[in-house]
Amino acid sequence: MLYKYECDRAILLVRSFCLPASFFVFLDQYLSRAQAHQLLEAGKSQKSPPLTFGFTLYRGRIYRDYLFVTDSRSMEVEYPVPRRDESKVDIYHGTEVPDPYAWLEDPDSEETKAFVDAQNQITMPFLDNSSVREKFKERMTELYDYPKYSCPYKRGKRYYYYYNSGLQNQSVLYVQDSLNSSARVFFDPNKLSEDGTVALQSTSGMQTRQHITQVAKFSEECEYFAYGLSSSGSDWVTIKFMKVDDEKELPDILERVKFSSLAWTHDAKGIFYNRYPDEPGKADGTETTSNLNQKLYYHVIGTEQSADILVAEFPENPKWTSGATVTDDGQYVVLSISEGCKPVNRLWYCDLRQLTNGITGLLPWVKLIDNFDAKYSYVTNEDTLFTFRTNLNSPRYKLINIDLKYPDPSQWKTLIPEHEKDVLDFASCVNQKYLVVDYLHDVKDVLHLYDLSSGVFLKNLPLEIGTIAGFSGRKRDSEIFYKFTSFLTPGIIYQCDLSSDNPEPKVFREVEVKGFNVSEYQTAQVFYPSKDGTEIPMFLVHKKGVKLDGSNPVFLHGYGGFSCSLQPYYSVQYLIFVRHLGGILAIPNIRGGGEYGETWHEDGILNKKQNGFDDFQCAAEYLIKNGYTSSRNLAINGASNGGLLVAACVNQRPDLFGCAVAEVGVMDMLKFHKFTIGHAWTTDYGCSDDKEQFNYLIRYSPLHNISVPPQGVQYPAVLLLTADHDDRVVPLHSLKYIATLQHIVGKSPSQKNPLMIRIDVKSGHGAGKPTSKIIQEESDIFTFVAETLNLKWLE
Repeated sequence: MLYKYECDRAILLVRSFCLPASFFVFLDQYLSRAQAHQLLEAGKSQKSPPLTFGFTLYRGRIYRDYLFVTDSRSMEVEYPVPRRDESKVDIYHGTEVPDPYAWLEDPDSEETKAFVDAQNQITMPFLDNSSVREKFKERMTELYDYPKYSCPYKRGKRYYYYYNSGLQNQSVLYVQDSLNSSARVFFDPNKLSEDGTVALQSTSGMQTRQHITQVAKFSEECEYFAYGLSSSGSDWVTIKFMKVDDEKELPDILERVKFSSLAWTHDAKGIFYNRYPDEPGKADGTETTSNLNQKLYYHVIGTEQSADILVAEFPENPKWTSGATVTDDGQYVVLSISEGCKPVNRLWYCDLRQLTNGITGLLPWVKLIDNFDAKYSYVTNEDTLFTFRTNLNSPRYKLINIDLKYPDPSQWKTLIPEHEKDVLDFASCVNQKYLVVDYLHDVKDVLHLYDLSSGVFLKNLPLEIGTIAGFSGRKRDSEIFYKFTSFLTPGIIYQCDLSSDNPEPKVFREVEVKGFNVSEYQTAQVFYPSKDGTEIPMFLVHKKGVKLDGSNPVFLHGYGGFSCSLQPYYSVQYLIFVRHLGGILAIPNIRGGGEYGETWHEDGILNKKQNGFDDFQCAAEYLIKNGYTSSRNLAINGASNGGLLVAACVNQRPDLFGCAVAEVGVMDMLKFHKFTIGHAWTTDYGCSDDKEQFNYLIRYSPLHNISVPPQGVQYPAVLLLTADHDDRVVPLHSLKYIATLQHIVGKSPSQKNPLMIRIDVKSGHGAGKPTSKIIQEESDIFTFVAETLNLKWLE
């Protein structure tokens, strides 16, 4: 690799090779170590950017004998020059679109592997040589080392909960006979791999870092435990089974499972689950083939997977996915069918009591709702009277009752109407007669208690300003647990016994993080106007008494898609940025998310996707205008759909930001639907197969809108992150984007800021990532931010 630095006296070219062939180049002359020291001293005397010697170990190779500049803004990098296939041109509705790096779509080619290696050989030494990297990692390891608990949940006669002592790679499932008895390990995924890359598979939205749940399910009376394991962060899952009483592993194994529900029949004879058909080729998370024809099966305990019973399929609609739920009383199985990520679904059900011979084949589904007009989520039922959460004619959601005896929509009854402003986020039936209902009020959670039979409001369950990050409670149980978190609170678990005459929540467990005084910091919520005048909320976290003189570094994080809401959550890396890099955290709740219901979501998708980009850019302008920061000190960040957000905004306003970090982003908006589960995202993005949708996709697609900025403007420092086992947003998006960015922008004489990518191994889209990898990745992200914004570590 070749680094180029402009000093006051001359241009220094420094080349680094593997030992022993290391040498310096200065004005085309070899430079000895002694001469380099002389140059260093001369540079100091001339007040040049400070130069130091460095060496690093990367992937088993030693790099040494080169100089680097601590002010990374003055650095130029000679980037790899991958092959451009100028003959590769795609035609969309008569428009020719070059795709010269299409060969990077093959993750197994030697050429792609060489490209990945070449990129990492630029990025990793750059990060290694930062004085911030080890300090950040050491501090994050220290502050991340606090106990992490999930809410307890009752199954059978016992209580279960997930616990991580602090730095364990994966959380461990514990069991206790009562809340006051000692707990013991029930299942420890850390024993499944030395590096922690085998995990209980987690599910979430595209990438929101919240409301993540494990694919693990106990049978109704806790006879069996079914659990899904993923390897290296892939979405593919292997389901295994344990007998609960003696904790003996059963021989049953289910493969080809992805995006699956798990639902036991109450007799514990078997479980409903989703799987994809067997296909040639690999299925380890590194493939890019499209996921089609998901089906619903019933597995009988003690049998081979080959004997599993197909109970639902959609051969005429290969992109449909489904999820099964067995009702509280065990009498029905409810099937929710989706055609993408839009919050709408069909709803079918089957009365299991009518299956006199048991489950033997395709179920006789009753199609209660057979359109994609709205979303319906099962809450509970009393015999044939079902309660659903729905956005039917209610973008902020409501609860309705449907009697299966009178299924016509004219007979449906509203139980809890839509709120005039707040979003009904979830509802759960507890203690037979109560509904615990969570509302989102200006992006903060509010918890209420209602009467199930009448829908009458009973009381408020008090909360501080923050987020319900976990909840447990069932119809058959009298108590609930819920976990509260915020930007400055790692976790408080509350318990509330609803069998008492006047139920009041009490603190069940509270976690404190040592070594960080939260009283020195504050959280604020501001509202700012977007380009079209819409008021956008934004959270700010900073030290008390911060000076609004434009000098503060800001980390601006966004998402804005798939109806996912960015609520307050505890993040060690954010607090380290605020404390030790003197920063301000800013999180705007831009359109496309679900913060204000489906109207807010729809205002930031499809042909209105630009609204979300405008909201994000206006957040930056607000922060600059009000003295929080300057464009030079502003770093932006997002993951998955948020990575798309960052890349699109960098293309549109390179002058507005000093640094941009895009994690696992969707970058090729013309071809995303062709890979793995990308076809499901067309409900938010549209599809280039449609001419009208192609016309707005091509206008903002990050890959297709890279250009050299006007004179005097350069791209901010850019770091992309992806991983070899990301089969959600496959790595080709980031690889093609960085190749194009370096080719077009990287060659510009005015581009001094680095354009880099970090490609991890044995990692995926984010779910199930071991603690060690989380710490390293976040340390690398904020090292890049610190280096490119020239931030100093504050002890």
